[in-house]
Amino acid sequence: MRIGIYGGSFNPIHNGHIAIARQLLDKHLVDEVWLMVSPRNPLKAETGLLDEQERLRLAQKALRGIRNVLVSDFEFRLPRPSYTWNTLRALSSAYPQHRFSLVIGADNWEAFSKWKFTGRILGHYPVLVYPRQGYDVSEDNLPEGVTLVRMPLFNVSSTLIRSLIGRGEQIDGLVPSAIKNDVIDAYRSLGC
Repeated sequence: MRIGIYGGSFNPIHNGHIAIARQLLDKHLVDEVWLMVSPRNPLKAETGLLDEQERLRLAQKALRGIRNVLVSDFEFRLPRPSYTWNTLRALSSAYPQHRFSLVIGADNWEAFSKWKFTGRILGHYPVLVYPRQGYDVSEDNLPEGVTLVRMPLFNVSSTLIRSLIGRGEQIDGLVPSAIKNDVIDAYRSLGC
């Protein structure tokens, strides 16, 4: 089975994350998408970061009933910080029957040279890059094994959601309704 590994903090998960996963499935680029909740991204500050178990719980609740999109805590059991190469290698070892691809946004592709072990990732795993507003990725400059996935721009971010909550504004339509109140309560208690 072809599995797209879509890693991130999911701080919080939002409708854009889910729409991207569905696009990958609809375009038959993968058979399943595994949202890999990262305990801590080594390239991001921890400010405003919900506890990993709470982010996992929110993601699981948000995806309940959505076929072929799963939430994984696999990285919780790996050494930290969680580097993508280590995660992919451990996944391949644990699930040799699957073929894994890495799913990242154009913002992460732009910063990819700052990641650890990028040559190893590119040498062993396909990379699927989805568009992000403000980041222009040209197909002409992509190395072999890296695919720019044509899909709509989903103009929502976890940062925006946390900011709106902090200002007391509505987040309707940005997160699944099943988790809206949980998200608001969690980030208010964090002081966002």
